[in-house]
Amino acid sequence: MRSLSECARRLTADRGFAGFTIEELCEEAGVSRRTFFNYFAAKEDAVLGFPALRDDDALDAAFVAGGTPTAGAPSADLVDALLELFIARWARMALTASEAERVFAIIEQEPRLHSRILQLVREGEDRTIALVERREGLAAGDIRAHTLVHVVGTLNRVVAEEFLRDHGDAPPSIDEFADRLRTRAAVVRELFG
Repeated sequence: MRSLSECARRLTADRGFAGFTIEELCEEAGVSRRTFFNYFAAKEDAVLGFPALRDDDALDAAFVAGGTPTAGAPSADLVDALLELFIARWARMALTASEAERVFAIIEQEPRLHSRILQLVREGEDRTIALVERREGLAAGDIRAHTLVHVVGTLNRVVAEEFLRDHGDAPPSIDEFADRLRTRAAVVRELFG
């Protein structure tokens, strides 16, 4: 999957997004069209590195199963559990600074990719909100689930940007990423105490 994304990014940088077909990408990467669609739903997703089927089912199930809401109040460990879910997702991504820079540069030159990444981010938020609602037994659309996911998601984005800026292409240290995210969350708790 990673080699397909790298190849898609290189072709996009060299020829522009419209300058190659999925067939040309597959030929360049040495895979079949069927293999491509096993990993990605569209060419845009290959360039962005978003797989068609994320293998997050076990993570999601563990998160949902950990909920113990009582009398309409969220589980005592909800925030910490959501932080751990974001940390586990980051660990699976293993993105380096140069990969992120390439993706952002391509997004800037290809407006079609910009709208696709916004769509994927919204879908990810919606999926995570639904997980919080299921874990906590909340009705769909509960403002607490939305607010929590947006706050933790923003912290995650800030820490990811900071982490990539500070570490360049060094192998990502999940422990340091996790410490930074937990520290930011502690600041939010203190501020909203």
